[in-house]
Amino acid sequence: MSAADRLNRILAQGRRLVHVSVERAQGSTPREAGAAMLVLETGEIAGTIGGGALEWEAQRLAGKMFEPGAPSLMRHDMALGPELAQCCGGRMALRFELLTPADVARAAELAREPDLTPLALFGAGHVGRALVLALAPLPFSIRWIDARAAIFPDAVPAHVTKIAPLDPAAEIAGLAPNSFVLVMTHSHPLDLDIVARALMAGSFPFVGLIGSLTKRRRFEKRLAEAGVPGRAMDQLVCPVGIEGIEGKEPATIAASMAARLLIARERFLETCA
Repeated sequence: MSAADRLNRILAQGRRLVHVSVERAQGSTPREAGAAMLVLETGEIAGTIGGGALEWEAQRLAGKMFEPGAPSLMRHDMALGPELAQCCGGRMALRFELLTPADVARAAELAREPDLTPLALFGAGHVGRALVLALAPLPFSIRWIDARAAIFPDAVPAHVTKIAPLDPAAEIAGLAPNSFVLVMTHSHPLDLDIVARALMAGSFPFVGLIGSLTKRRRFEKRLAEAGVPGRAMDQLVCPVGIEGIEGKEPATIAASMAARLLIARERFLETCA
């Protein structure tokens, strides 16, 4: 369920809530600007702005907004060290907004999704399935590509689009610039074709290939034979996972790959800032 759906469902039940968001974060803080949580009249919470004493104090302040005569909007600046005895030492500016059942439109505005990084994922095998699930709560919009339409699960997470073309490699030409590309098909020749096209395009900040260092060396030789220049091959990420995670279970591989994708995403966003 999306954040907007969650907000609207609560409001449709006739319940009030306080939307608490981080407007500004300075220094060492547990969450970044844009992080948010919901505090219901019942005391229930959803989401997190960092946990610990900070979240407890935010929940207490939000609870006061349900009292008669309380403001419907307020801001509070917190120094995490002096005020809350937390070791982070940073400062956070929090925004508190009371929402009533009449605020459905406002709720939708507050629940806008963060900018999503487009990811073309080639391959719907066991690891591909595990990766789609691992990425479900993360800021990626996934084009999931495999010629074998029957291999896809019936239901997929939000921000996932299933594509079953006759020629998966041809999909490279239609990808948006700055898409991430990750290749894990059932066929090494197909992997090679997709990777070659992605590297030659020169417009994708991340081109990853599932496999070992041995597979990478073999692919480098074949890519060179296909005319891919060395400077382009240097952009290939293979192996894709995080060093030190050795498990071979699909979920373990997927977790490692998801972490690598997040690192690449943050680095790319820094270059765009």
